[in-house]
Amino acid sequence: MKIEMNNLNAIKPLRPGMLTPQQQVEGAEEVRDVFRQFVGEAFFGQMLKSMRSTQGKAAYFHGGHGEEVFQSQLDQVLSEEMTESSADQIADPMFRQQFPQQAAVLAKHEANTKSSLEDLTSLRRW
Repeated sequence: MKIEMNNLNAIKPLRPGMLTPQQQVEGAEEVRDVFRQFVGEAFFGQMLKSMRSTQGKAAYFHGGHGEEVFQSQLDQVLSEEMTESSADQIADPMFRQQFPQQAAVLAKHEANTKSSLEDLTSLRRW
């Protein structure tokens, strides 16, 4: 097995030594986004699956196996859209509990970048 030195530069260590504050924020945002996606799709996917299981098949209008295949694909797309729109409400409290260090980094960053309404008064023309 031959190891090329050029490829070793692209490898990122799992626990790098010193991260800049910007790198910490970017890493925490990436973890939060992936966590939101996982929680949202798992939650909404299971919710849609259980909702579908409570309904029986229609006597005359059931499309057979093809409908079941496309129904599962539709449920997957619906769960992705529902995740994008509202997974943060479900996942963020869980994120703060599961990843307290990353949540603290994000809270500190948001507190530093949050602008107040007082900043808008300088834009007024009197």
